[in-house]
Amino acid sequence: MKKILVTGAFGLVGSDLVPVLQKKYGKAHVFALGNKTITKDFDGTLVRGDVRAKETLARIVKQYKITDVYHLAGLLSVGGEKNPDLAWDVNISGLRNVLELARDYKLKVFWPSSIAAFGPTTPKQKTPQHTILEPTTIYGVTKLTGELLCQYYFNRWGVDVRSLRYPGLIGYQAPPGDGTTEYSVHIFYGLLKDGRYSCFLKKDARLPMMYIDDATRGTVALMDAPGKKISVRTSYNFAAINFTPAELVAEIKKLYSKFVCTYDPDPVKQHIAEGWPQSIDDRVARKDWGWKHEYNLSKMTKVMIAGLKKKLNL
Repeated sequence: MKKILVTGAFGLVGSDLVPVLQKKYGKAHVFALGNKTITKDFDGTLVRGDVRAKETLARIVKQYKITDVYHLAGLLSVGGEKNPDLAWDVNISGLRNVLELARDYKLKVFWPSSIAAFGPTTPKQKTPQHTILEPTTIYGVTKLTGELLCQYYFNRWGVDVRSLRYPGLIGYQAPPGDGTTEYSVHIFYGLLKDGRYSCFLKKDARLPMMYIDDATRGTVALMDAPGKKISVRTSYNFAAINFTPAELVAEIKKLYSKFVCTYDPDPVKQHIAEGWPQSIDDRVARKDWGWKHEYNLSKMTKVMIAGLKKKLNL
């Protein structure tokens, strides 16, 4: 039976992925690694550690007989720009530690890349799988570097590491962070708490997005796929929907007609958004291992509102 370690277990992805893995493999087989941010009411096996500490990770791998690692720990786009040195240290040193242990202990690894690996020179519409990769943020640079490291460890040592270029992810289990696309989570808090929201991107800033349930389902499907079906060892393009802040507001107003959204673009976040694609061509993922998204904008909006109302006891 698999023994799964999830780093970054209490972040946006981990908060939803850990319960999915627990349901699939049993709580006794999933180990949630936390460092600073740990959910108080977490129901499962908690292990503490910093992904930059290789000895700590090695001890955990040996102690719990880990077979698979979902390495989610990392700094996001805006946080990375505030502290580039820390972003490099956490995002690259952490990944390399995991890859080294995967080589030494024959572990299977998932690591998320991002649309941040693209840049202003990348085609913005239907961005192809193989294209120009010239990111302009340290977050994007770490994602591109990570993709090449993953491919290298596969080619050089046969490490079975798999990856997806996550678009903007939308979920309600974890508190929203400081990512460029996370206006799409903050907006629902503004809606339910105040009936209004001030958006830090321009109203026409179109970006690729995905509801978190699609992201976790796709992640597990990629890891479940036979190795012979995996043709991409950098990172797969991974897509669902794309929309602008104005389009999301219009969808919300179908349910809450009095909702008010104003726009006060943050120069840093808007600049980052303008360097990313507007839509993604993920035909390779759909062909190789059968990826298919389930949530459109309307369905995602309704589920986000219902889920967040329950979480906030509204």
